[in-house]
Amino acid sequence: MNGPVLAIGVLLLVILLSSFRIANEWQRAVILRLGRFQRLGGPGLYIVIPLVERVTVVVDMRIQSTTIAAEQALTRDTISVGVDAIVFWQVTDAKLAAINIANYREAIERVAQTTLREMIGATELSGLLSDRETTDNRLRNSITSKTEGWGVTATAVDIRDVSIPKELQDAMSRQAQAEREKNARVTLASAETEIARQVLAAAALYDSSPTALRLRQMNLLYEMNKERGTTVLIPTDMASSLGAVVAMSQAMGGKAAPVGDN
Repeated sequence: MNGPVLAIGVLLLVILLSSFRIANEWQRAVILRLGRFQRLGGPGLYIVIPLVERVTVVVDMRIQSTTIAAEQALTRDTISVGVDAIVFWQVTDAKLAAINIANYREAIERVAQTTLREMIGATELSGLLSDRETTDNRLRNSITSKTEGWGVTATAVDIRDVSIPKELQDAMSRQAQAEREKNARVTLASAETEIARQVLAAAALYDSSPTALRLRQMNLLYEMNKERGTTVLIPTDMASSLGAVVAMSQAMGGKAAPVGDN
């Protein structure tokens, strides 16, 4: 009698010990009782009733990443491009991920792939190249709208690269160069226009005030000779007029360079 009793005792002990399970912090165990969903187990220690309950799947709740690519996809303006992107996703409801879909990992990859192609077809090339942040957000929201019924959410989408045909790259490079040259010429023309306005204003001032013109002439002569120390020959009538201007300037308390007759 001791042998069978001991065997039964050992068997019961093994069954009892096997009913205790441990799940890591990021894991959730989906427990079914007689084929129907009962509860989630974990994190930490949880109990499964032998012969009545069983763990069908242990779901990883951490953020995970999937790389997707769309080669030779047409944009809305019918340009063939290739796009590489990374989708960061997370299971937010372990029950839905285990019950509503057979393989949520494979499903998220396929949904992300088709959604990327749909987004490319609805976007022009210029928007795809220039506004990556908006495109990323649109793609993330579109993927989430399709997967939230499975308990899966796309937390972020990053487009890594957009490849376009080499012929189009050359054309875009030439266009950008032409645009830069146009902007440079516009800037130069604007500067010349402003300089012309100032020259006209100065000419009007000198025309209305001969004294101001003489002072300017005298200042130019001084600037020309203050460092080189050369002698400049000027007409007698100009020297006389400059002398009168010097006398007027000194009488008013101003400073002027001396001018001699030659």
